[in-house]
Amino acid sequence: MKKVFLLGGLFLLALVACSKKNDTPPYDWGVQYNIDSAKIVAYIAANNIPNVQHEPGGIFYQVITPGTADKPNAAAYVTVDYVGTLLNKTTFESNQNIKFGLNEVIQGWTVGVPKVGKGGEVNLFLPSGYAYGPGGNGAIQPNTVLIFNIKLKDFTNR
Repeated sequence: MKKVFLLGGLFLLALVACSKKNDTPPYDWGVQYNIDSAKIVAYIAANNIPNVQHEPGGIFYQVITPGTADKPNAAAYVTVDYVGTLLNKTTFESNQNIKFGLNEVIQGWTVGVPKVGKGGEVNLFLPSGYAYGPGGNGAIQPNTVLIFNIKLKDFTNR
């Protein structure tokens, strides 16, 4: 019986000794949003991008072509062409004639694509919380601002 307690005690001691202290501060969405917004504002100014709108606490967007008066809703099934870039202008993804539901993608698209109608084109400047946030996604690092040029070819509201 003493051996069981001794082995159990040694196991617990080894477990505690091997555990790592987490020095990572908790994620603060508001702080990160302010950091990302400052980066976006600087990018817009440095590149002389006109007519960019900003939803307080939300995304930045530039309507290039408004498209039809009818607009997709947040659950619409859309067909788009798009190019995704980073602030350093590196393209990380592009697709043509891709179809999906706006409720199946990053939040920035769900909010931003309905800014235009069929035939419309919009540039979205997304704070990381509206993209892949603190987790990142594949080659996209955590807390990365993303820019998308999106051409809305068609949609069906659901």
